[in-house]
This record gives sequence, C-alpha cells and structure tokens, in this order.
Amino acid sequence: MSNSVTKSIYDIPVTDIHGKEQKLDKYKDKVLLIVNTASKCGFTPQYKGLEAVYKKMHARGLDVLGFPCNQFGAQEPGSEDEIESFCEVNYGVTFPLFAKVDVNGGDAAPLFQYLKKARPGVLGSEAIKWNFTKFLVDRHGNVIERYAPNVEPEAITGDIEKLL
Repeated sequence: MSNSVTKSIYDIPVTDIHGKEQKLDKYKDKVLLIVNTASKCGFTPQYKGLEAVYKKMHARGLDVLGFPCNQFGAQEPGSEDEIESFCEVNYGVTFPLFAKVDVNGGDAAPLFQYLKKARPGVLGSEAIKWNFTKFLVDRHGNVIERYAPNVEPEAITGDIEKLL
C-alpha cells in the first residue's frame, strides 16, 4: 500500500467487471452515484431503481457505478461473470459494474477508503454498514452525500438534480 495521498477521486485506480484497470478520470465532469452492491441481499431489488435513475439522468451527466462486495453476509459469492449476468438478466442493468471489492478493513479498495473518509457515516463512523450504501459525487469530484442502504435510489433524485 503506497503512502501517497490521493488528491482527487479521479486519481484512484479501479478495475472494471471484465478485469480491465482504469482510472475514474474518465468520469470527470459527471455526477456519480457510487454504490457497493450484492446479488443476494434484501436490498438487491434496488438495482432496478439504480438503473431507472441512471436511464433517466445519464444523458444529463449522471453515471451510476456499481461495486459488488461480498463482505456483508457473503451476499455476493459469485464470480464477476456471474454477477454481470445476474444484473443484466434480472434487472436490465446497463450502468457500469466493476470487479468485486472489499469496502471495509485493511484490504478495502482505495476508492471506498477515500469515499468513507470524505463522508463518514452516522456518529462519524467510516465503516460501511451494509450493501447498497450510496455515495453522491459532484462534477468536480467532491463527495457530497452518503446514503444508508435502505434509502431507495428514487429518493435521491432531487439531490442528483441539484448537481446536474
């Protein structure tokens, strides 16, 4: 783990669901909703809401980024191929999905370390509590808000609107 300070969310390396490394700078000037997802969770039907919000607002500059995570009740046991196919088949997901990551602990993905530090949760705790925690990032890479897993994607559209 390098000690270099991440100056911007756009410097953070991520791996897409097909194993291809990229930086988030391809999403510069976009509003981002970044979500840790899972296929076997009580909140999994939120994929439908996330896709609806993405379809409705993508043309105006919103991207939804899904990061599967198996850290909560082992609710994302599948391989990347299985996850991708599950999302497409069951929820018609077309927004970008990424390789499975850890969001908590020593092996937490750099992106989630950054998001948690920028926007701690209840009582200042940085730890992500469960699947489908959502982070809203403005067009300049500032982490604006953190939403609990039970907050439906549709309930966030007003906040997204303000940033578009």
